[in-house]
Amino acid sequence: MTTPVLEIRNLHARIDEREILKGVNLIIPPGEVHAIMGRNGSGKSTLSYVLAGKEDYEVTEGEILLNGANILEMEPDERAVAGLFLAFQYPIEIPGVATMTFLKAALNAQRKARGEEELKTPDFMRLVKEAGSQLNIDNDMLKRPLNVGFSGGEKKRAEIMQMALLKPSLAVLDETDSGLDIDALQVVSKGVNALRDGQRSMLVITHYQRLLNHIVPDVVHVFSDGKIVESGDKELALKLEAKGYASYGGEAA
Repeated sequence: MTTPVLEIRNLHARIDEREILKGVNLIIPPGEVHAIMGRNGSGKSTLSYVLAGKEDYEVTEGEILLNGANILEMEPDERAVAGLFLAFQYPIEIPGVATMTFLKAALNAQRKARGEEELKTPDFMRLVKEAGSQLNIDNDMLKRPLNVGFSGGEKKRAEIMQMALLKPSLAVLDETDSGLDIDALQVVSKGVNALRDGQRSMLVITHYQRLLNHIVPDVVHVFSDGKIVESGDKELALKLEAKGYASYGGEAA
């Protein structure tokens, strides 16, 4: 039997003594794209934070297995080395650090942690050029401080470029469509779809169905009151767009 890329078993998590995740169960096989949809405050983004190991979130019960290994005892950087990538809803700005410098440091840090040789500059530049061409990213953008003064679309394209270079086994996209106009959404979606290869899995978290017109999921899950309450194919997303989340009840998390 093939080992799932991601398996979440009865995951409970809280912050400041408030339970937000209340028994999440999820399996994502290799190569599949799963979407999680839910109303604001249902706990969707909390799930992404817990997967990535963000501090302040306490897991009180359950397991998270990435390629069969329990990652709950790993630090965030160790989870990244193990193959997890999180694209933020609101990417942070890092003044004084050129985007190119950041990308090279991140890629070589992961290679070093895996016992691989660091990439020399010519090899790195070739990879950057290939990834950038998919996302309309030019050298001028790469010379600018990371995300500083970037438009919403530029920030999201820079995130997907990181994903293209790091080649994670699991990519978690937390409301990647937030703040994007239709042109930027199409460019970002094209970059994401180019990374679908039959082995890499993705978890797409969104509130609206429009993103799923461009990144078509294999499975759609409805998130309500801190857990998955229904799963189906892409038609479920259309149903949610038409009828909303009222029928699922639950409190905002």
